[in-house]
Amino acid sequence: MGKKMKAALEKVEPRAYALREAVDVVKKAAYAKFDESVDLALRLGIDPKRSDQMVRGTTSLPHGTGKQVRVVVFAKGEKEQEARQAGADFVGADDLMEKIKGGWMDFDYAIATPDLMASVGKLGKQLGPRGLMPNPKTGTVTFEVGKAVGEIKKGRVEFKVEKAGIVQVPVGKVSFDVNKLYDNAAAIIESVIKAKPASCKGRYLKSATISSTMGPGVQLDTVALTKQWS
Repeated sequence: MGKKMKAALEKVEPRAYALREAVDVVKKAAYAKFDESVDLALRLGIDPKRSDQMVRGTTSLPHGTGKQVRVVVFAKGEKEQEARQAGADFVGADDLMEKIKGGWMDFDYAIATPDLMASVGKLGKQLGPRGLMPNPKTGTVTFEVGKAVGEIKKGRVEFKVEKAGIVQVPVGKVSFDVNKLYDNAAAIIESVIKAKPASCKGRYLKSATISSTMGPGVQLDTVALTKQWS
């Protein structure tokens, strides 16, 4: 362990923090020379193997992620023009699909109009492993492509529980002030808590940690979080 990491760990007490206090600690413990991302990890008391306990959704971060995102839109005609006007980075149909089949993956989000999903679905091998396949549940299969592009560009993020029952979501950058990071993290936590499956019994939010890219994790008080946003 390096000296910088040891120094950072000394700033984190071995206890559960209130969210705002934890955000402040994360900022103070960050030591990298670059503007680190701040990430939230929530461990849920669900069985991810059960389809009725899948936790997935989207939420808009009040202050964005601090990251420039590249958006691909599969659309034709008027919807293609609408996507371009909204700020989509790459727009097309068959030509764009062929480019992706050839190995090009220089984008962060993919949106598709419903009429093109039969063709886009054939890109499962390319888009699936990276979680980029458009999905109606996350608002990325829609005829309202302009609205979808705008929301993503402004800071809409997706969350989805992983095999280990963990949801990981970026909530901003270390350079954000405490209030902005708090607001963003609160938006995610509230959305995940409200997405609790009806079939989930017992304790839902088991543990929560917030950290910067290189810094130590700071534990959150899950009891307080659950009471606040349930």
